[in-house]
Amino acid sequence: MDFLKKNYGWMLVAILASLPLLVLINMLEVNLSNGFSIALVEGAGGEGKTTLEMLYHVSGEFAIRWMTAVLTCTPFFILFGVTNLFVRQAMGIATAVWSFIHFIIFIWAEGFLETFTQVNYVAGFIAVLILIPLFFTSNRKSMKLLKMNWKKLQSLAYAAIFLSLVHVAILEKTWIIYAVIVGLGFIIRIPSVRKKIMAIRKKKAGLA
Repeated sequence: MDFLKKNYGWMLVAILASLPLLVLINMLEVNLSNGFSIALVEGAGGEGKTTLEMLYHVSGEFAIRWMTAVLTCTPFFILFGVTNLFVRQAMGIATAVWSFIHFIIFIWAEGFLETFTQVNYVAGFIAVLILIPLFFTSNRKSMKLLKMNWKKLQSLAYAAIFLSLVHVAILEKTWIIYAVIVGLGFIIRIPSVRKKIMAIRKKKAGLA
């Protein structure tokens, strides 16, 4: 019971991040009769999309959703005083895993060299490269080992979200939603704005 009380946050993130995998699994057909092969299930896309387009959409959409969610953690703390580092790490891991899945689907369908044929592909590829060290250091052991350098390394997430927004902006219009959320988060982070918000929050807490 104590374990659940201490870790329910990141466990909830892990469950939420894993559920969409069921959608992807239903779009794939694994054949073990003659070795090992994976094929797309025809007509599994829905919403007027092919199966491959839906795979791209679902994996990419959840990658940028989790990435945006991670970057709202600090603004959320400034506004409400609620934070949990390990939940944030779990969200970062979810971001990286979904980004890796998205990239793997792309190179499986298009080939690795296709990555360098368009600007949005290159931006997405660089974002994935940035997420690799962040993924492997999103744990308590790395925090202790890297100490102050851990925060510096994790700050690369800002570059990853910028490149991801470039990647999505060229493909579709939904990037505006994520750009607005991330932009508001950066405004809240401005020292003068942050100080004012936290002062108001503390004042309200004192009156309660």
